[in-house]
Amino acid sequence: MSDVKARPSKLKFKGEKSKKKRKRDDDDEGRSGSSKRRDEEDSDTWVVPDDAVEIRGPTFILHPSDPSPITVNYNATSGKIVLYSVDKDDSADGEPIKLLDRTPTDVAQVWVVTRVAGSPTINIRTGTGEGKFLSCDKFGLVSADRDARGPQEEWTPVVFPDGMVAFMNMYEKYLSVDEVAGGTLQLRGDSEEVGFRERFWVKIQYKYKKEANEEVKKKKEGAAGPAAADEETANKLYQTWGAGRTVLSKDDKKELKQAKKEGRLAEALLERRAKLKSDRFC
Repeated sequence: MSDVKARPSKLKFKGEKSKKKRKRDDDDEGRSGSSKRRDEEDSDTWVVPDDAVEIRGPTFILHPSDPSPITVNYNATSGKIVLYSVDKDDSADGEPIKLLDRTPTDVAQVWVVTRVAGSPTINIRTGTGEGKFLSCDKFGLVSADRDARGPQEEWTPVVFPDGMVAFMNMYEKYLSVDEVAGGTLQLRGDSEEVGFRERFWVKIQYKYKKEANEEVKKKKEGAAGPAAADEETANKLYQTWGAGRTVLSKDDKKELKQAKKEGRLAEALLERRAKLKSDRFC
């Protein structure tokens, strides 16, 4: 895979103030604008993905560590990954916020997930700073200091029935939370199996989940039946050689035209293709 430079992008959090818009005088337009704002708010809601293909766009990664759940952050100043305890983040009434109700409160907690169309692997880059990619080397060392993506920056997300996610690297090892000397926690990428340390909660924005499901639906609908055969395109596909030159006699054209009327164009083209191959190699 060729290296691709990351492109920084500005992230917007739920509840962040937007620029004021001109107030509409017409009541209908006002209601329409209000409905649109509600739709936009719903689109930015953070949700748990049900399938690996839904993991895309701004992504919030948490681990249910005991006794302190943690979020996976990136410190743009030091260029280091930081595992931050969320124990002291309480709600207004003093009650602890449930783990799955938590949403990012700082851009350092947000990663941006991208993927090549049709690929099961994803790239995870920082949502702040220069846009560094999360990578893992063959020794299991995890970092976020790469400007471009390659094999070591590819991860395969695995979604379990309970909704938790494991991330497998190119060496078929799993990302995990590991305790080192002094009780410090860090990310490693050398786990052979998936256990508690390798399971994360992942939250994405609803609009990206919806977008992924719409793409899957379109693919399924496209695969529901054979595509309609276009005579000119089909002719060039099955009947050409030598710089794309179409080779059809007058009788061939007449035969294919009749086959099209009878609804057996694809069958006739395959027969012509077999005949042409036979003629060429006799």
